Amino acid sequence: MAKLSKTARIYAVVQQIPVSCVATYGDIAKLAGLPRHARLVGYALHALPANSELPWYRVVNSQGQLSLGKLSPAGAAEQYERLTSEGVTFTSQGRVPLKHYRWQPHPLAWEAFILNL
Repeated sequence: MAKLSKTARIYAVVQQIPVSCVATYGDIAKLAGLPRHARLVGYALHALPANSELPWYRVVNSQGQLSLGKLSPAGAAEQYERLTSEGVTFTSQGRVPLKHYRWQPHPLAWEAFILNL
């Protein structure tokens, strides 16, 4: 079986983020077998088509902030709306409390998943 491209691996991981959970760019990189490639995750998500069903909005920066604000205020507003509609809350500083909402897949289940990518 052919191995997936780096971008496909990133998308496969993002697809696994459960409703009402978030992951950081670094989390996604690490889980995709690409440690220290958080920026690559950002580039891959930025390249998604507008009609993508991938839950891109569940990915936040390492402080729990929405990173789209600088690039696209409308995109940040959409991300905020989608997350809040799933029950994710934000602090008064505009951050997702990662201690509460951060997705942490079970290591054994994740190992089995990643081996199939």
